[in-house]
Amino acid sequence: MNFTGMILLVDDEPHIRKYVTLILRQIGPPIIVEAGNGEDAIAAYKRENPDLVLLDVNMPRMDGIEALKKLKEIDPNCVVIMLTSLANRETIEQALELGAANYIRKDTPKDEIAKALNETIDACFDLS
Repeated sequence: MNFTGMILLVDDEPHIRKYVTLILRQIGPPIIVEAGNGEDAIAAYKRENPDLVLLDVNMPRMDGIEALKKLKEIDPNCVVIMLTSLANRETIEQALELGAANYIRKDTPKDEIAKALNETIDACFDLS
């Protein structure tokens, strides 16, 4: 796969953003815009209009669930993949009910993260 769109990567931990960026580079040369919290993610989404959002659940100032709600209000068709280190079933179900395209645990091996990203991108975008 060769995804060349713009990705908004939202996580409050810089080392996680760097790690996920390395994985994203495996699936294509996307343009990556970063944000460190939900409030900054909303502003970046409005400014950049990315193709895909990777959104951490637990962040200061505005968590990922609240940011997901606001992103879906701005653009009901936005494609959001949730990232988290916690796999609370209730949070997963809530994110999916709110319209998240997928949910990936950060402690998943990187090859499996890349596979999940590829599968979600294939399902949400026509790259042919």
